[in-house]
Amino acid sequence: MSRRVVRQSKFRHVFGQAAKADQAYEDIRVSKVTWDSSFCAVNPKFLAIIVEAGGGGAFIVLPLAKTGRVDKNYPLVTGHTAPVLDIDWCPHNDNVIASASDDTTIMVWQIPDYTPVRNITEPIITLEGHSKRVGILSWHPTARNVLLSAGGDNVIIIWNVGTGEVLLSLDDMHPDVIHSVCWNSNGSLLATTCKDKTLRIIDPRKGQVVAERFAAHEGMRPMRAVFTRQGHIFTTGFTRMSQRELGLWDPNNFEEPVALQEMDTSNGVLLPFYDPDSSIVYLCGKGDSSIRYFEITDEPPFVHYLNTFSSKEPQRGMGFMPKRGLDVSKCEIARFYKLHERKCEPIVMTVPRKSDLFQDDLYPDTPGPEPALEADEWLSGQDAEPVLISLRDGYVPPKHRELRVTKRNILDVRPSTSPRRSQSASDAPLAQQHTLETLLEEIKSLRERVQAQEQRITALENMLCELVDGTD
Repeated sequence: MSRRVVRQSKFRHVFGQAAKADQAYEDIRVSKVTWDSSFCAVNPKFLAIIVEAGGGGAFIVLPLAKTGRVDKNYPLVTGHTAPVLDIDWCPHNDNVIASASDDTTIMVWQIPDYTPVRNITEPIITLEGHSKRVGILSWHPTARNVLLSAGGDNVIIIWNVGTGEVLLSLDDMHPDVIHSVCWNSNGSLLATTCKDKTLRIIDPRKGQVVAERFAAHEGMRPMRAVFTRQGHIFTTGFTRMSQRELGLWDPNNFEEPVALQEMDTSNGVLLPFYDPDSSIVYLCGKGDSSIRYFEITDEPPFVHYLNTFSSKEPQRGMGFMPKRGLDVSKCEIARFYKLHERKCEPIVMTVPRKSDLFQDDLYPDTPGPEPALEADEWLSGQDAEPVLISLRDGYVPPKHRELRVTKRNILDVRPSTSPRRSQSASDAPLAQQHTLETLLEEIKSLRERVQAQEQRITALENMLCELVDGTD
């Protein structure tokens, strides 16, 4: 009698568990916009959720510790004139988040560590360059202040948020709507999926498609793609008969899939969340009430089913915590933030271990908050892997760091004036020069007054927070 050999893996018994009721975030009006983004973004400090809002688009940002019922007057981040479609936290600054909207703009926001007393309405910078709605955002994994956006105009723009400039515009590569964009681990390549059913690998700095595969999944519904640790591409899509399907591809040989598996007949797009440290991919379908997870290895069948976390209620969206935000003392290897209609519920994935000691094999060094490159270094052709940190002693988020935007001065690039012009300027009437000096003085004093008032407002807000915290 033959015995079935069970594959050895430390992740074979990973199990999911919903947090207790008092650990959820209640009374949040989650956006009803029909857009296939995750509607939720999370980092070790904050939870951000796109919400319903009158008169434009908005999202709410909550400190992770602020669980329980959320006051209906809790301040929102509002500035867009149409619904917000995607949000993404900066990987190198836990207080900075970008939002993309139906109003064709991208806004970058600084979130204070204290709870503001009124809506945040002033972004640090507004990026304008798309001609239609912007539905996809993704920060560069290793270069400081580099942000990618993709819009309904079928264009991908890569920005330097620190100056507000367009670094690269990829506007002739996609003939139709872009469904997903993903950076590889060092940010040298992009994997994109498009309504034309083509999976593309793009070198953004050369502005060329280096590999492509038509109909990686033959169905017409949207496809998603993410890079794996080994440089392969993991995809989710639909068969011709509208069954959901997952695939694994080698970009050096796109002819045949490394693996292709049919899943089920649900029609929700499967959002893949990939963890390179464990090489586990989690599949969350919009409208599903489950999270399925698989381990990707070098052994056939390459994509190994591990388990399914199931709950009763369907998910409206899903946030995925970076590894540095997890509780290593509890062998937590992933944490999701599941959006319901009116609440957000944390779901923890754990490897069962008896020891209380730090588990080296579960927590290899992981990307930390420091960028490896500056934006201009990356643009000039340099590549660098993420700067890694150890989680042995847990991770403490750094204090509030401000993102400073230095816009290039257009006066710096004006042609120099001719000698004759300079001569006439020096002969300008004294009265005119005096008026100019007066204006400049007035502007300077007004600036100083505004700064002083802003400092006073911040100090008062901090005092109010301390009073509120004291009464709690």
